[in-house]
Amino acid sequence: MAAGSSTDFDLIVLGAGTGGYTAAFRAAQLGMRVALVDQGKIGGTCLHVGCIPTKALLESAEFFARLKKAKDFGIVLEGQPGFDFEAIAKRRDQVVKRMWTGLKSLVDKNKVIWIGGRGRFEGPTTIRIALNGADGAPAGGPGAGGERVVTARDVIIATGSRVKSLPGLVPDGRRIITSDDVTTKADLPKSIAIVGAGAVGSEFASFYHDLGVAVTLLEYLPAIVPLEDRDVSQALERSFSRRGIKVMTRARFDVAAIKVADDGVTLTVGPEGSPGAELKVEQLLVATGRAPNTEDLGLETTKVELERGFVKVDGWMHTAQEHVYAIGDAIGGLMLAHVAAHEGIVAVHEIAGEGPEPIDYDHQPRATYTHPQVASIGLTEQQCEERGISIKKGVFNFAADAKAVIVGETEGFAKVIAEAATDEVLGVHLIGPAVTDLIAEAALGMTLEATAWEIGAATHPHPTLAEVVGEAAMAVSGRQINS
Repeated sequence: MAAGSSTDFDLIVLGAGTGGYTAAFRAAQLGMRVALVDQGKIGGTCLHVGCIPTKALLESAEFFARLKKAKDFGIVLEGQPGFDFEAIAKRRDQVVKRMWTGLKSLVDKNKVIWIGGRGRFEGPTTIRIALNGADGAPAGGPGAGGERVVTARDVIIATGSRVKSLPGLVPDGRRIITSDDVTTKADLPKSIAIVGAGAVGSEFASFYHDLGVAVTLLEYLPAIVPLEDRDVSQALERSFSRRGIKVMTRARFDVAAIKVADDGVTLTVGPEGSPGAELKVEQLLVATGRAPNTEDLGLETTKVELERGFVKVDGWMHTAQEHVYAIGDAIGGLMLAHVAAHEGIVAVHEIAGEGPEPIDYDHQPRATYTHPQVASIGLTEQQCEERGISIKKGVFNFAADAKAVIVGETEGFAKVIAEAATDEVLGVHLIGPAVTDLIAEAALGMTLEATAWEIGAATHPHPTLAEVVGEAAMAVSGRQINS
C-alpha cells in the first residue's frame, strides 16, 4: 500500500477461524497491514466447538478402548478400567484453552490488528463493525461497545458456518443435541441415536460406543461416510456393526412424529420402504451438515454472488466483486479446516500479485477420526467410473503389516488408484490405525505428481504403519512384496 493512502488497512479478514487467521498471518508476513475481525474467539468453530475438542474426546475414548485390551499386551491392571467423563471433558477444555492461548499470542507476533466485533459491508471495501464490549460482551447485546468503520484495499470473507438441523427438528441442548453441545458440555447419555453418518456423525458414533453408550447410527443415503471410496465405506460399516454399533442406511423417519419427553426421545425409523420400528433413546444427535454464515453481512452493497447461501468464487478465491475474496466454509465445498487454511493462503498470495496455483480440490486430503480411522485424497473408484477414467488399483491390508500386528490394530487397508495408461496417482484411500497421519505422504506425492510406482519405490522404514502405503502403491502393478 502506498504511503499516504486513505485506507486504514491493506487487508481486512472477516472471521478468525482456521482459514481467517491463516490468511491474516500470511498477509502480515508478506508486509500487509491487516485487520482480523471476529465477534467470537480466534480459532473459530474448529478450535472451540469442532475439530479440536472433538478429537480430544475421541483420543480419550480410544485410549479407554485400548486399556480394555491391556492383557493382550501383557499389562495387568487392578480391576476393570473405568473413566470419569467430567475429567475427560475438563481435559478437552484444557486442550482448547492451550491452543487458543497460543493463537492469541500469534496475533501480536504477526502484528495483526485484532478487532472484536461483527463486521458488515458498506460497499466493497468498507466495513462497519459493531464492537464487542471491553469485557468481551458480544456485539449488539448489553455491555457491548460502539461502532468502528474501517476501509481496506482488499477484504476476505471467512465467516465460517454453523450446525444445521433437519426442518422441523429443533435442538434443545438436552434431548435433541448438536455437535456444539457435545464439545461444550460434560454429560454422557446411556443411549443415543445419531442422524447423519458423514464424518461428524460417524466420529461421534465411534466416540460414544467406545465409552459404553448404546449407539444407533442413521444415514439417509445407501452408505455411511458416503463421500469416501465405497470399499472404505463398506469396511467402516462392517467394523461398526461388529463392535455393536447399530447402523441403518437408507434410514427414513417422520420428523413431525418424533416425541421428546423428560426421559428421552422416541421415533419410528426403518430402511426405505419398510414400516419402521420404534426407537427410544436418551438423546438424539443431529449431524446433518452445516449452514454458511453469510446472512446480514451487507453483501447486497457489493457484487458478491451467493448460491444456496454459499459465496461463489473461482480457484483463486475471487468473488464477483473486485477486491473481495472468500474462503472456508462460507464458500462450501469440502468445508474442512485445513482446506480453509490453504484457500486463505492462495487468496493472500493472489492479493499480493504472486500468481499462486489455483486450488485443486482433488488434491485436498480428508481425515475422519473414527475407530478405525479413515483418510483419503483424490478420486474414489466410483468417481473414476463416473468420469470414464480407466484405472488400475492396488490394495494392501494392515493384517499383513508387522507394525499393525505389534500395536494390535490390524483392521483396514490402503488402496491406491492410478490412471491405467500413465500410472498417475488419482486417489489414495485408507482405513485403519493412524491413517489420518499416513495420508500426508499421499498428499505430498500427489502434489509432486508422483506415479504409483514412484511412491512404492520410496523406501518406507520397517516396521512402520506407513509401509501399507508403499505396498499398496507397488500392488498397483502387482509387485507388492508382503502379500
